[in-house]
Amino acid sequence: MLDIRWIRQNPEMLRSALRKRNEDECIVDSILEMDEQRRIHIGQLDSLKRERNAVSKIVAKHKSEKNSSEAESSIAEGKKLGEMIRSLEEKMKTLDEEQNRMLSFIPNIPSEKVPIGVDESSNHLIRTNGTPREFPFEPKPHWELGTELQLLDLERAGKLSGSRFSILRGTLARLERALIQFMLDTHSQQYGYLEVSIPHLVKRETMFSSGQLPKFEDEAYKTTPDDLFLIPTAEVFLASMHKDEIFNESQLPIRYVAYTPCYRREAGSYGKDVRGLIRVHQFHKVELLQITDSQSSYDRLEDITGHAESILQLLGLPYRVVSLSTGDLGFGASFTYDLEVWLPSYRTYREISSCSNDLDFQSRRANIRYRNRQNKLEFVHVLNGSGIAVGRALVAIMENYQNADGSIAIPDVLQKYMGGEKSIL
Repeated sequence: MLDIRWIRQNPEMLRSALRKRNEDECIVDSILEMDEQRRIHIGQLDSLKRERNAVSKIVAKHKSEKNSSEAESSIAEGKKLGEMIRSLEEKMKTLDEEQNRMLSFIPNIPSEKVPIGVDESSNHLIRTNGTPREFPFEPKPHWELGTELQLLDLERAGKLSGSRFSILRGTLARLERALIQFMLDTHSQQYGYLEVSIPHLVKRETMFSSGQLPKFEDEAYKTTPDDLFLIPTAEVFLASMHKDEIFNESQLPIRYVAYTPCYRREAGSYGKDVRGLIRVHQFHKVELLQITDSQSSYDRLEDITGHAESILQLLGLPYRVVSLSTGDLGFGASFTYDLEVWLPSYRTYREISSCSNDLDFQSRRANIRYRNRQNKLEFVHVLNGSGIAVGRALVAIMENYQNADGSIAIPDVLQKYMGGEKSIL
């Protein structure tokens, strides 16, 4: 969430940021009008409270002088002022709630480094790694490979749960588990992330503080009557885990890695994406999150992106890194790198990880701060990255490591997690 004081001082900067994001800038005028009303009411409220305090002193004086008639008159005046104060406080509460509601719909300010554009077509290519494989045969999409091996069952999953769910069997299920273990081991043992196992259900305020609510409530799965939400990503819990806490700068950065299932409605039709494992309602992901000081967050972004890249490098999968444009940037992000893996069935690169610097956007909502070297309180900066999406990594392995006979080679780094098996037959 943005600071109302910053908006008050920089309205044109916010309008410009919203235009770059292709968002309606009229909300800025509404927020400023609301803010002006609040400030007027605050002045009136302070004035009434001063009057009431003065009347209270007069009442005390009359009582000490045993002047009952004057005391009663002043008491009546005090009661009238009290009613006016209560009425104004109710109005203030309503204004505060409405202002916070409007503020909660404003996205983060894009960094000056973010390319300007209307959608993903304006994303900038940063680098590529690896060369897509040239097949001496026509490669098959993963849904055909998995079905022919009788290891992927989309039909039965659809019968029991509906569209965009899957059943993995045998070696393919084990390969998924191997990927999770490999990623957790790599990030915790090589890069110093603390592995945490977290709840998959969170409160409404947790969804809010991480930036998921209110804007994306329709895309989330929620339970009744508890009003708990199934997490769309482990980031939701990790970004809020230190809500209302204060760190010393020497304690930063903090690094967490967590594996969780993720649940998203993913409404709409996406052509070829409705088949297979690319766009589903339930998927697995290893999530990276860093909490850091305000000065070094962009250095930490390069770190977290490199850590996610290392997984693709160790798996031997061709990929590229792109900088998202303002039209493709996530709601809470100020800057994002997407990692896109090569998928032969699509004949293109597809997103497999997003690594974002959210600055203090989430920490303001969750009230997470630190004492800097000057002993002043600042909001921490929060960064997140997929380290990586397990289902899409599984897809990429199936398609890039397939053989002409329909078998699938297992990447070297995963074989120890697979009991030494070298291929899926």
